[in-house]
Order: sequence, then C-alpha cells, then structure tokens
Amino acid sequence: MMPQRIQLQYEAAQRLPESIIGCRVIREPPNATERYTRWINSLTPDQLLTQVFTSHGPTVVMPTWFCSKEWFCYVGQFVEDGQGTPEDLLFFYDHLRKGGGVHRVDECLLQYRYHEHATTHSISEETIWKKRVQFLEQRVLEHWPSFTIWNAGKQGRKLYRSLTPRNRAKVVGFCDVDANKIAKGFYTFEESEKRPKPRIPVRHFTEAKPPFIICVKLDLTGGGFEDNLRSLNLTEGKDYYHFS
Repeated sequence: MMPQRIQLQYEAAQRLPESIIGCRVIREPPNATERYTRWINSLTPDQLLTQVFTSHGPTVVMPTWFCSKEWFCYVGQFVEDGQGTPEDLLFFYDHLRKGGGVHRVDECLLQYRYHEHATTHSISEETIWKKRVQFLEQRVLEHWPSFTIWNAGKQGRKLYRSLTPRNRAKVVGFCDVDANKIAKGFYTFEESEKRPKPRIPVRHFTEAKPPFIICVKLDLTGGGFEDNLRSLNLTEGKDYYHFS
C-alpha cells in the first residue's frame, strides 16, 4: 500500500458510506495484464456501474476495496465455499443488488502483484460465466422487451444459448462486421426443441437495432471496434452494455 491509502479511502468512505471504495493500481511486474490494468485504472465514474457485467469482474479490483464493517455485514460477507468460488464477484453483485455504489479514488494507492499461482486462476470460467449471465438477466434483460447481441461468433452465440427461454425470445438478431457471417444471414439454434428451429437474423452493425449486449472484447482491435461503436452515437448504460 502507498502511505496515503487509508486516509484517502477513509475520507471517500465517509462521504459515501454505502459504496465500495477502490483506487488505481500499479502492477508488479509492470507489464502484467496490461489490458486489464488499463481497464481498472481508466473507467469513468459512470462505467464503474455500467461495465460490471464484463469478464474482467468487479470494476474496482478487490485488493483495493475499502468499506465500513457495518456495510460489509449488511451485504452479507463473503461466501465461504472454498477453492473455486468467485467470492469477490459474488459479494460485489450482492452489494449492487442492495443498492451499493462504486467509487474509485483516482490516485495509485496499491501495488498489485501478479503471479501465476494466484487463487483467482483456480476458478473455472464456466462458473463465472453462469454468475455473470444470471446477473445480466436480473439487472438488464428483465427490463428490456427486445435486444440485439453484438457478435455473431462464438461468444455471442454462447450468450444466446445461456439465456433463459424468456430472455432468449427477446433477441431480435445478432450483428457483426464479419462478411461471411452476415452473408449467411442467420444463426440456427440447433439445441432448440422447437420445430422449425429458431433462426436468428445476422446483420451488419450499422443495420442492427439497439439496445445491444456487446460480446466483443475491448482494447483488442486497434480501436476498430471502439470506432464502430462510437459511430452509432449510443449511450452506454441505456443503449448498450458490455458483456465480454
């Protein structure tokens, strides 16, 4: 910890007693998880709440958390199910369900060490995926009458298959930039027991109808995806949410 960490986060917690208070971090070694570290440190105040569904997990990283014991106990403390349980993610989701806020002190107050034997690597991606989908359905999809999945590839199709039947029926289409996927024109839900099997349209992103659940990873296309999204003049948290 940096010397001023407790003071600065304590002052923020006094102003925001029902919030988890985080901070910016530096990584050790410096080049570890560069994309993740940029994400941790550069989210806007609004994105601390809108980007809670991504595969990165909590929008303020757990080693930086600061909150009152009273609030910690109100949320319900950590799930103690042992190795393989994403206890920080589960606590973070319960915190948000109970109306908690998220705030980051925009100073680097923690050195966050990466090593390949960290406990986080013992948690299966499938366990986290199921919790993320459940939370997305509760917080967003239950309130949308229809939506488009941005990504007609592996991740987008997996999300579609993972939804409850009620929310799956709300998917009006997929969108993409891949000419081959668009040329095919549709995705067939082969696992469906319906006859004929559902065929979901695939369109170019400029022809798709918002709101979107975006299953495209950020910061991986040299800015290409971000430019495409920006060109639509949409509002994050209203017209789209990131899920990948």
